[in-house]
Amino acid sequence: MNHNNEIELSRDCEAIQIPAGLKTTIPAGTQVIITQSLGGSYTIACDFGLFRISETDVDALGLQPRAALEKKEKGGNDVPEDAVWDQLRTVYDPEIPVNIVDLGLVYDCQVVKSPESGTRVEVKMTLTAPGCGMGPAIAQDARSKILTIPGVDEADVELVWDPPWNQHMISEAGKMKLGLI
Repeated sequence: MNHNNEIELSRDCEAIQIPAGLKTTIPAGTQVIITQSLGGSYTIACDFGLFRISETDVDALGLQPRAALEKKEKGGNDVPEDAVWDQLRTVYDPEIPVNIVDLGLVYDCQVVKSPESGTRVEVKMTLTAPGCGMGPAIAQDARSKILTIPGVDEADVELVWDPPWNQHMISEAGKMKLGLI
């Protein structure tokens, strides 16, 4: 991947403005630079700001999406909690090059199996700041990635604010990546 090289969008592309979290469409022909590509989503810069592009729209950047995991039949397999944590490690705040697990943003993760509704994953997470406009987009990214896990039928990602996040919640690996240790 050629970071910091200008790319012309090949088609109109849905994006989320950073940090406001507003959905917008960037027109075909716009010159952009990929500033971050983590977990299948891309942060781009153009003349009118920073934006996040999801994996479903990477073709507009001339890239191929990662292969989607094959879904299995409803309730077909037990879903290991480790698989959920692995997917959550592919979710990034578009402004921070550390995944939401290592940032300490995920407070709780439960895999609930029920004969009526199959397997449901419930996640409680927070953000580094309550006013972050990207919160709903990050939560939706986490939900979408959890739903790619074979055997998961439903996913709920709830944003919570208690306890308030602080830098002590960042894992050692996250602190190293951020240059905090």
